[in-house]
Amino acid sequence: EHLSGTLSSKAERAHSTMMNADMDAVEAENQVELEEKTRLINQVLELQHTLEDLSARVDAVKEENLKLKSENQVLGQYIENLMSASSVFQTTDTKSKRK
Repeated sequence: EHLSGTLSSKAERAHSTMMNADMDAVEAENQVELEEKTRLINQVLELQHTLEDLSARVDAVKEENLKLKSENQVLGQYIENLMSASSVFQTTDTKSKRK
């Protein structure tokens, strides 16, 4: 009976050790998964911030583009007015009549 009790006790300890090892393995696997999830979440957040920055930059460039287009129209009109007011750019009929 003593031998049976000793074997039973050893079996229980071995079983307990195996259970602890299994639990440690599961815990280690969970820790790896948690670290991977944390890494992915941080990566997603970084990409979101990058996207926000790029979107803001696109908006700023669009605004600058509209401003420059408007300025170009004003300058174009100004140059056109100068050219029409200048005799250098006028086509005169007197030269063609002389020929």
